[in-house]
Amino acid sequence: MNPKRTRFKTVAAPTVPQTREEVAELIAGIGIDNRELTMMEVEMNNALARIKEDYEQRAEPARRRIEAAQRGVQAFCEANRQELTANGKVKTHQFTTGEVQWRTRPPSVRITGEESVMFSLRALGLLRFLRVKEEINREAILNEPSAVAGVPGIRISQIEDFVVTPFEVELSAREAS
Repeated sequence: MNPKRTRFKTVAAPTVPQTREEVAELIAGIGIDNRELTMMEVEMNNALARIKEDYEQRAEPARRRIEAAQRGVQAFCEANRQELTANGKVKTHQFTTGEVQWRTRPPSVRITGEESVMFSLRALGLLRFLRVKEEINREAILNEPSAVAGVPGIRISQIEDFVVTPFEVELSAREAS
């Protein structure tokens, strides 16, 4: 009888450079791999753009047919609305292949020129239509951390990142001779 063995897999330890030259080689490798990833992303995005464009073109005739059919259905239904809605008692009518609905959206407020509207509301004494938002000023806390040192719920933290930036040189445009 062969007992079932449990296998444990571990991630291989990273290569730890032992000299400055080895560090420089690893950084150069990071740069090469980053550029390779960038080229792959560009290639992928170009392929996706071509695919999307192809499907957009293929879908356009169907979109036009749907829009025309919807306009026709709406024209018929509007002309026969009283009959279809039982003189306005219902907002939905069932056909054999689907249904139509008349729905009134909730009211909405649109503001153009927000500053001038707020000025007008203040001038007219309609302050009940203005909202004052109260929030914690994090920038002020960072400027005076000792003033809030004992306040529960406030903690100031700072994290150090380690960043590797391979050197890269961009091609410059050559002048035509």
